[in-house]
Amino acid sequence: MSRPYRVLENSALQTRRAFGVLFVAVSAAVGAGSVLSELAATNSMSAYWYAVIWGGSFGAVLAAAGPRFRKAIPAIRGRMKNSIKWSTSAKAINGISWAGPFAAISAFPSLYQYLILLGIGLGNLSTYIMMRKYSGQNNTEQLLVGAISLVALPVAFVIDSSLFATHQDVAVMVSRILIAIAYAVGGAYALLSRR
Repeated sequence: MSRPYRVLENSALQTRRAFGVLFVAVSAAVGAGSVLSELAATNSMSAYWYAVIWGGSFGAVLAAAGPRFRKAIPAIRGRMKNSIKWSTSAKAINGISWAGPFAAISAFPSLYQYLILLGIGLGNLSTYIMMRKYSGQNNTEQLLVGAISLVALPVAFVIDSSLFATHQDVAVMVSRILIAIAYAVGGAYALLSRR
């Protein structure tokens, strides 16, 4: 194997591992925030505590991952810069895939746990397809997060409507846990990948 090819391969692997760190951090923060939010709801705590819980969950996880996360930032930035080269229509489709479901929450607030799953699923899947088509990158970890999130949509709906129909707070927590699982699987794949 020639040296330039090996350097390129190592760079791609480093970027994949960087996204693995990011995805595992997101998974841990969402998982912790979900459980703590449910405890806050059970104890009828004020809305102020939700901001503290979510801010604290992400802050604590990122602080714990500190050195690894700081090393990962340039690689994450590098992969994201690839989207600058995409066509205008590709950027628009990708933006709508991410933002559309989240924007729809204001119109359909009762469906927000499903719309979040949809946004994460469509957004990651769209980004995977665009990166593959325009940048020649096969970001399987992103495909996994997107696919698991989309598969989790009907699962969340069935669980919510049958088991937790009268406990909306638990139904929301289940959807968030499914998001955490999607990011955990994608992150684990990226960290364990050898190519």
